[in-house]
Amino acid sequence: MSKINLILATILAVGSLTTAQAQFQRTPTPNDTLQSVRKQADGSVVFSIYAPKARTVSLAGDIMPWGATPEVKENPNGVWNITIKDVKPGSYRYHFVVDGLNVYDPKAPLASETSAIADIDDGNQFFSMKDVPHGAITQRYYHSKVLNTTSRMHVWTPAGYENSKEKLPVLYLIHGGGDSDNAWPTVGRAGFILDNLLAEGKIVPMIVVMPNANIPAQKRDMSDLMDNFTNDLMGSIMPFIESNYRCLTDKDHRAIGGLSMGGIQTLEICLQNIDKFSYVFVLSSGFNPNIDYEQQAERFHIKENAAKINKSFKMFVHTQGGPSDITYRSGTNTNKIFDKYGIKYEYSEPYQTGHSWSTWRNNLNDLAPRLFK
Repeated sequence: MSKINLILATILAVGSLTTAQAQFQRTPTPNDTLQSVRKQADGSVVFSIYAPKARTVSLAGDIMPWGATPEVKENPNGVWNITIKDVKPGSYRYHFVVDGLNVYDPKAPLASETSAIADIDDGNQFFSMKDVPHGAITQRYYHSKVLNTTSRMHVWTPAGYENSKEKLPVLYLIHGGGDSDNAWPTVGRAGFILDNLLAEGKIVPMIVVMPNANIPAQKRDMSDLMDNFTNDLMGSIMPFIESNYRCLTDKDHRAIGGLSMGGIQTLEICLQNIDKFSYVFVLSSGFNPNIDYEQQAERFHIKENAAKINKSFKMFVHTQGGPSDITYRSGTNTNKIFDKYGIKYEYSEPYQTGHSWSTWRNNLNDLAPRLFK
């Protein structure tokens, strides 16, 4: 892996520097490409888990037929296969039992969303669940024209939205690489942060859209992922929101922000749609580091569009989590491009907590009160 590809992979990992280095320097295993549930032509289903040091592996849950003993096979490469015969179409709960311990499938599509979250919270933090009116976070499904499939997003609406007729501004809030649209509502504590800010009168009522930005990429520089998400947001997500929610649709009532990979996507979207957003914030990120920075300045016509960008963006903010943030160099190089071509932006690193949710929760708490005012 080249040095520049390693940098991009690290950004997309959304984790600490140590974790990212360990992830991309380790020895590959069969688990990397393992498909844990496979339907066979004869109607059977094979469940697989990588457990090279296990002594016994079995399967439990609704999928297990009463009184039947499924075939269990341990392979030399450490992968265990369990075959259930004659499985009828339907939805089934299941888990593996490894040496007597219940293990939920780490390769399941929603495995990241079943991760336990430890709330170290005394109840007095800005992200705490407090005795205030609470808004609603809903899962919404829409047709993605880019993927030609049904995709999901999370949407926060403020307390009282259901009983109001007021049209509200919209913030599109994007997660980082390796996460999903479920990240900001859970570990990001976005709902509680916004509830508390609204109860304290620090933000105007708004709709916050948290889309799934993970679109499969085929190119090594990940440029197709960026292009596809830009097209998905502008061509499918935004029209869905503006057709199904009471929202203002002019650029002065539209904001976009994202962290890490989501920050790259934020820049991609806003610089290609300068007249669509007035508020932009880029958290722990910069331009795609896998593409030359000057080349990207040309691609976005930054020199030619400088005056238009400066006039259109009421708020163009870039924050980092300090020098330990794994995107620090990328962000610094991006700012040099902006400085060279006279782009006006705010830069700060108010929290020296690196590339972490501690940084990004604080960023949201600081920046949301500045929107739409």
